[in-house]
Amino acid sequence: MTDPRYDVIAIGNAIVDVMSACQDELIDELGLNKGGMTLVDTDRAHDLYDAMGPAREISGGSAANTLAGLSALGSQCAFIGQVADDQLGEVFAHDIRAVGIDFDTAPRAGDPPTARCLIFVTPDGQRTMNTFLGASQFLPSLPRWILMRLPRPASSISKAICGIRKSRVRRCAKRSLLRVPPGARWPSPCQMLS
Repeated sequence: MTDPRYDVIAIGNAIVDVMSACQDELIDELGLNKGGMTLVDTDRAHDLYDAMGPAREISGGSAANTLAGLSALGSQCAFIGQVADDQLGEVFAHDIRAVGIDFDTAPRAGDPPTARCLIFVTPDGQRTMNTFLGASQFLPSLPRWILMRLPRPASSISKAICGIRKSRVRRCAKRSLLRVPPGARWPSPCQMLS
């Protein structure tokens, strides 16, 4: 039996963090929950971005960040997540590949745009996060024929990918980080999503 292609495969939200320094007055003016995290819609995300000062764009999302750490430690990793065919989608794809993680999910055409977390950082170091999930919510389901090819030890993972609601699968899916079983032969993320 051949060695598995990946040590770790993660499925998660492909999010770009957009960080900007600001004063407390801007937090109050925009009606933000200082130091909190709020989910926002497309219009609110655009309004908040327009109100931000100069910003840094950094690819993120908990699953992708976990893989970046594992990749830095020498693990072969792959990420499955959805971006849009836009500037932030290109930023995310570039950043994750630049740290050695395979990312083969094709960008999604049209709206909504790539997910982003607009982070306002006040002088006291508080981060006020406003997350727009955007395209990350539209990861396509795996075709049934691919699920049939997944190795038996991966059955709970394949069920999690397809959204089957069982308590054991929910626990697996919540962890984001999916360990490839020893000896398993996984298709590449590109094959899994085509």
